[in-house]
Amino acid sequence: QVKLVESGGGLVQAGDSLSVSCAASGGTISTYAMGWFRQAPGKEREFVAARWGGGRTAFADSVKGRFTISTDNAKNTFYLQMNSLKPEDTAVYYCAARSNAGYADYTTLLSWNYWGQGTQVTVSG
Repeated sequence: QVKLVESGGGLVQAGDSLSVSCAASGGTISTYAMGWFRQAPGKEREFVAARWGGGRTAFADSVKGRFTISTDNAKNTFYLQMNSLKPEDTAVYYCAARSNAGYADYTTLLSWNYWGQGTQVTVSG
């Protein structure tokens, strides 16, 4: 059973940068596809970014060019670096992992097996 724990959220101003982390235990992240999702108040949880073991990445159009993702295999930790933050980026950010290493349906919540508890990111305008 993979356990994911996010950290690093907070309150920032528009234009600032922030990094959130996802520490994994019970499994090696290099053997999973890893993803970030977010859920804003009153909205459905949505895909933000994903990274596969071979290094392939994918980003939602809304964050492309502003967000990057990386992994530290030695720490078994997955990161989301958020730059040029906007008020509309305000949400609870969730880390996810899936044992399916394929690329199908990666924006679909049900295709991810493991979830963290989330970390709040608030961007003031």
